[in-house]
Amino acid sequence: MGYEKVVRVMSGGTVHITDSSARAAALIAQGEAVLAYLHAGNRREDFGCCRYACEDPEELDEAYLDKVYLRQKGLPVTVLQTARCLVRETTVADVADFYEIYADPSVTRYMEPLYDDPDAERAYAAEYIENVYAYYDFGIWTVVERASGQVIGRAGICYREGFADPELGFLIGVPWQGQGLATEVCEAILEYAREELGFATVLAFMQPENAVSQRVCEKLGMRGDRTEVVQGVTYEIYIWQAQ
Repeated sequence: MGYEKVVRVMSGGTVHITDSSARAAALIAQGEAVLAYLHAGNRREDFGCCRYACEDPEELDEAYLDKVYLRQKGLPVTVLQTARCLVRETTVADVADFYEIYADPSVTRYMEPLYDDPDAERAYAAEYIENVYAYYDFGIWTVVERASGQVIGRAGICYREGFADPELGFLIGVPWQGQGLATEVCEAILEYAREELGFATVLAFMQPENAVSQRVCEKLGMRGDRTEVVQGVTYEIYIWQAQ
């Protein structure tokens, strides 16, 4: 008799934990959220159909199981909340809102633009959701105004090629700028980076002309550390260190 357990998660759904690859494949085909249980007795089985696996199902915490459920159902995981904003994982549906935000020329002055083709951007978002969130458990997230439910920007933690420390990135759409929202969201993200992700150092890359974002970094307690040229672009690199 194999191992199988059905766990109800905080979001109200269920996750099936099984040590049978055949059972896992059947459940996934039915649209169920599945977590593979790997042990010495099933190491030769092919669990390639499973995005998530564990070695001790009795030690799993509720928050992790909820993430397993939400991600397999294509639903965004809520990362954190502030007084005015909610920060959650991005969905493909957010792309339409991103195009509205990025339509203002000031947004792409210091930031890479979206793809010209919305289908390409949606494909990129789907790949990012599938791979980055599941692998790293962090990334660039979507910022939502709690009062209205409107997508107002993006912010999060990511890695830049060639740098050992992670990077803080943030963007608040023009209609919502000047209200301290970037500082509010990024303060919470840095706290999350320290408490939940275990990061002691976080960098921010600012072009010298981007005075507004530099002021946000200073409000966050980040200090200018050095100037570097990265892929032909000059950046002032700000550094935040956990206290």
